[in-house]
Amino acid sequence: MDDATLIIECVNGNPRAQRLLFDKFARKMFSVCLRYAKNEEQAEDVLQDGFVKVFGKLKDFKSEGSLEGWIRRIMVNTALDQIRKNNKQLGDTNIDDVGYKIENNDFIVENMMADDLMKMVQAMPDGYKVVFNMFAIEGYSHSEIADTLGISENTSKSQYSRARAYLRERLEKN
Repeated sequence: MDDATLIIECVNGNPRAQRLLFDKFARKMFSVCLRYAKNEEQAEDVLQDGFVKVFGKLKDFKSEGSLEGWIRRIMVNTALDQIRKNNKQLGDTNIDDVGYKIENNDFIVENMMADDLMKMVQAMPDGYKVVFNMFAIEGYSHSEIADTLGISENTSKSQYSRARAYLRERLEKN
């Protein structure tokens, strides 16, 4: 079944189509959720909440982009909502305060196993993790991150810089 037909069937309440949609995207979206969550259980909660939103908003999907991208955005926003709900604060930090930790050359993680990197990202403080995921993985700009999270653009840049320094430090220990 193609995406257009799948969407129509899901909007019409066809449970088989809803299951197909879930099965088609759940694995990839779980990976997205896991990057923002502290553990697999929290990622599963975000995934479930995210798919509830997907099915609730599917009638509004306008096919202007990919269905996968639209679902991914809902999952990211659901993960961010979960973080906000847990009252985790992204503190304002001046970018100049962390400049000494960052070198000009980028570190390379190509030889790392994906699971090891995922564990390192999950272990980051929430502020670092959210901004790192949004900027480095999801492709948001620092301006978009600032608007989405209600922080300054400099805070976004600072959190990203700290996340990189955090990962660099962990990689050098390995």
